[in-house]
Amino acid sequence: MAQISDAAVALPSNQGAGSLSRTALAATVGTTIEWYDFQVYGLAAALIFNSQFFPNFDPVAGTLLSFATFAVGFLARPIGAIIFGHMGDRIGRKSTLIATFLLMGIATLLVGCLPNYNAIGILAPILLVFLRLVQGIGLGGEWGGAVLIMTESEAQSRRGFLGSLPQLGSPAGLVIATLVFGATTAKMSADQFASWGWRLPFLLSLLLVVVGAFARFSMPESQAFSQVKRTNAVATFPLVETLRTQWREVLLAAGLFLVTSGGFYVYVTFMVAYGSTNLGLPRELMLNGVLAFAITELLIIVPICALSDRIGRRPVFVLSAIFTILFSFPLFWLVNTKVTSLILLGMAIGGIANGVLFGIMGSFGPELFKTSVRYTGASLGYQLSAALGGGLTPLIATALVKWSGGSYWPAPAWLAGLAMVSLCAAIIAPETRSRSLSSEENY
Repeated sequence: MAQISDAAVALPSNQGAGSLSRTALAATVGTTIEWYDFQVYGLAAALIFNSQFFPNFDPVAGTLLSFATFAVGFLARPIGAIIFGHMGDRIGRKSTLIATFLLMGIATLLVGCLPNYNAIGILAPILLVFLRLVQGIGLGGEWGGAVLIMTESEAQSRRGFLGSLPQLGSPAGLVIATLVFGATTAKMSADQFASWGWRLPFLLSLLLVVVGAFARFSMPESQAFSQVKRTNAVATFPLVETLRTQWREVLLAAGLFLVTSGGFYVYVTFMVAYGSTNLGLPRELMLNGVLAFAITELLIIVPICALSDRIGRRPVFVLSAIFTILFSFPLFWLVNTKVTSLILLGMAIGGIANGVLFGIMGSFGPELFKTSVRYTGASLGYQLSAALGGGLTPLIATALVKWSGGSYWPAPAWLAGLAMVSLCAAIIAPETRSRSLSSEENY
């Protein structure tokens, strides 16, 4: 296995440190805004889209249809991984990240402008599905570029820490989305929120896109890709090369990501609908639960990933996957008490468990692939898991609970099953902490 060279351990100059800081800021701000856009849709799907776009169905059927449009975005994410992975491995990480960012922001803004079913009939849900597809394609290419622009820097001994910074975008975006939705619902009557208030979180994307675009235009290209360009080692057809030489790693990455993708949406999307619809809890309480989840996830990612730079990726991931399996049923026991403090406790613990798993993948995923196909390979692995485990999880969990006559047990069983698959993938995976991301060998 290629080892990290001593020269790569430290940044070579103050200028290099400043460049890395600008890159870290651009990557983290950009992913936060992209995830805000994506999470706003998830919250709206759980709270309001059933009445806005599927008003002729009973509440449970409307929620299922709403979650189906939510799942469409995840099915589109592997397409985005292929399209933007090709661009990222051929043209560069920076330009690809700018393209994904603008695509996501425009789609989110247009959702906020979309007429509902009562205004334009069946065309409304059709356009909603189309915009969700565009969102999914944009996010499908976002993650890979954001983590690579950090992990392919010169500070190779700190990849766990650096790779964790873009991972902060998911919980940070969720915190912002939840606060915006919470403030909107708190300041308005139910009729005002249903009439026009739900659009405001989507329209806010315009301001966020301007801020994020400025940050991304100012960041440099990654060190490892620049070296590939200099040595003319760029893959002609990255997808073909990935599937020819590293298809096992794609499947391994998909397995590792399954619990982070599916588990996340058990907590932040399914649980909101389950609590408000099945348990009759106030949606403000469930949004506070999501906020507790996001805050604890946000707090745990950086320190645990910095620890992985010292002890390795696999031990940290394996322990957290085991904990997720053991905690799946107690999570629902706490929520089913309908006691506010216990609900918040359960969601906060879930945020810690999911944050560890998701944070580690910011370095673990890219380290599985060689530089010439790293954008395509890492993105494809993640987005396949998102399509299979993430987008379908709220739909499957809701359908299983309905099938069981309202009993909750299928939902935690699903979460535990996802964690078991990821645990097996982690046991099979190699330890990647000491790999050189500048070498094409030993992959």
